[in-house]
Amino acid sequence: MEVFLNKVKHIHTIEEAKSLLWKQLSSPSSMTVKALDLSLRAHDGQTRKSGEPYIVHPILVAAITAKISNDETMVQAALLHDVVEDTSFSIEELELAFGDDVAHMVEGLTKIVEIRDEELIPSGSDERLINSALTFRKMLIASIKDVRVLVIKLCDRLHNMLTLDALREEKQKRIAEETLVVYAPIAHRLGISQLKNHLEDLSFKTIYPEDYAKIDSYIQSNAQNLQFKLNTFIQKVKMYMIQNGFDEDEFDIFGRVKHYYSIYMKMHRKGVSIEEVLDLLAVRIIVHEPIVCYKVLGLMHLSFTPLISRFKDYIAVPKENGYKTIHTTLFSEEGILEVQIRTEEMHRLAEYGVAAHWKYKDGSDSVNLEWLESLHYQNESVEEFYALAKSDLFSEDITVFSPKGDYYTLPKDSTALDFAYAVHSEVGSHAIDALVNKRNASLLTVLKNGDIVKIIKDDTVHLHCSWLDAVKTSKAQDGIRSACRARIKEVDTLSAYNILATLFTQRSSDVKTLIETLEIQDSIYKLPLQVDYCKEVMHQMADYMGTKEVRFWELLKKGYKKPKLKELEHLTFFTNRALEGVEFDYCCHPKVGDQIVAFYKDSKAIIHHKLCKKAYAKILANEKMIFVRWSGSKLSRYRLTISLQNKKGILADLLAKLSELDLNILSIELGIRSSEKAEYCQIEVESHEAKKQNLEEKLGQKFKLIEIISLNDAYNK
Repeated sequence: MEVFLNKVKHIHTIEEAKSLLWKQLSSPSSMTVKALDLSLRAHDGQTRKSGEPYIVHPILVAAITAKISNDETMVQAALLHDVVEDTSFSIEELELAFGDDVAHMVEGLTKIVEIRDEELIPSGSDERLINSALTFRKMLIASIKDVRVLVIKLCDRLHNMLTLDALREEKQKRIAEETLVVYAPIAHRLGISQLKNHLEDLSFKTIYPEDYAKIDSYIQSNAQNLQFKLNTFIQKVKMYMIQNGFDEDEFDIFGRVKHYYSIYMKMHRKGVSIEEVLDLLAVRIIVHEPIVCYKVLGLMHLSFTPLISRFKDYIAVPKENGYKTIHTTLFSEEGILEVQIRTEEMHRLAEYGVAAHWKYKDGSDSVNLEWLESLHYQNESVEEFYALAKSDLFSEDITVFSPKGDYYTLPKDSTALDFAYAVHSEVGSHAIDALVNKRNASLLTVLKNGDIVKIIKDDTVHLHCSWLDAVKTSKAQDGIRSACRARIKEVDTLSAYNILATLFTQRSSDVKTLIETLEIQDSIYKLPLQVDYCKEVMHQMADYMGTKEVRFWELLKKGYKKPKLKELEHLTFFTNRALEGVEFDYCCHPKVGDQIVAFYKDSKAIIHHKLCKKAYAKILANEKMIFVRWSGSKLSRYRLTISLQNKKGILADLLAKLSELDLNILSIELGIRSSEKAEYCQIEVESHEAKKQNLEEKLGQKFKLIEIISLNDAYNK
């Protein structure tokens, strides 16, 4: 594949591109020739940024598609993939000429509109994330009916990455970032390592050119030594296998240096230099039968010392994308090497994934595509969709087991609650505790590869709203968020009846009956959130009762007063009751900005978090309630501890960067060492960012952040 892609990269003429395409197809059909002719006519006169004829791009995308799949309908769709978007031809015309199958794929590809030059957005902006998310969502929706659309799109993106040089630098980085976060993970999930590895390395080179150069320099300068180690180790393995009864034609052995991005990720995760990366080299042993894989494994472990902590059996427990291979890491005189043992069929599936079905007419049943269905979070905003999808796609995996031996693939650092939701959404919502390897554990226990997990459930639904940031899987996040939204709407609806009942000194049940008579029960949940809506409902109630024989106000007890807005401490109330103080109940510890409710007792407002269990019981018991909201600014306060180097202008630079993040600085204190050198500083700031974790991520990109503490506790007065 490396040699093939190098040819693709250096082809700039139509004739060279056509020649490469026909080499991939032993005897192209008349329809494929027809697709090429139509594409040539449609794109006649069009050029790319580099100045070369535009048609070279679809021909080379078709060549990559042919190399991956050998499926001529996919090759035809690849040849035509830009025809509808960039020329006068319509989907209907393509359908008449090439049939439903090709037209459907082209339509799916057309819907995935690339971001054009004029739409280029700065790399760090929220708009950029939204555009990436929209592209991502379009890709997934287009692939619901036909996963071939995704495969062709990945080939299209691979050619774009090979020819990035023609674009200006900021767009190169923009496309590379999207490739690394969106396209490479999809290639991984489809099991197509041939595409995934090249997409990652090309993106890595563009985004982090200095890091790429360091790794490349080390590999190139040590190439002879690394190759010598590989050759020596392979010869030893061959010798041991032949000595133990294997014929030379019963196995193949290949050696390679791992691809650069995987090396970089190892360095990044473990905080080590490339010299300290243990297993730069990998050897692959390919045999005919699955049972023979285990015989080879036994021979390797008897002949070399294994690093047991790095052993993984993906044959017995395949990865979620269907990948099957035994991985073991061995000590030898040549150093530490990773050895992968698999069959020929497993090798084809590992290299080509879902595309193996078309390339070899097998393998499709082994690739799990359920994740495609699970990624359609249609109820979420675009930003939430992107965050959920990234947590599913862009992560390392671990495998954990149920007590019965069923296995589940989860992102690294997943919790027991993630496991509960992976089993079933009902299990997740009813979970109260867990047993991890037969020991009691909380639902927030971080799981390790191979853990055996049992979830302890309750008959009632348990809300885990404050744990939303702790779980890793989109299924858990989506389940928690949906349950909490439903509970908040229920609490707001019930609170509305209690607030009106308290205002009018009536029973909540009577108020509810009246609201249903007025047919506003579907919108009454807005009442605890909006004073104006509260006034509107009160007037509707008054107007309705005023039409009856008994005037509405006569139904109210004597002493009724018109409600007014009242400011007390840092809260605003709308009530007609005497209000002498505010208390915060310690059962739920609400903080400034949290969603809250207020109960009325002994002329005081008792504040609870809206999702507090104790508050929920009080609401169901129809206890007296009053309208409440946080008053004044919604700014959140934080204390930051930041490491500060002792050099000229550092403080001015720090303040400028804080200003860029729209932080209002309240106070600053420098920590002074005995040598009179500043070691760190403490700063109190106000921010519009209510979530500490979000602000922490932003700050961590600009500073060495030691600690961040929220000062918004409602008890801090």
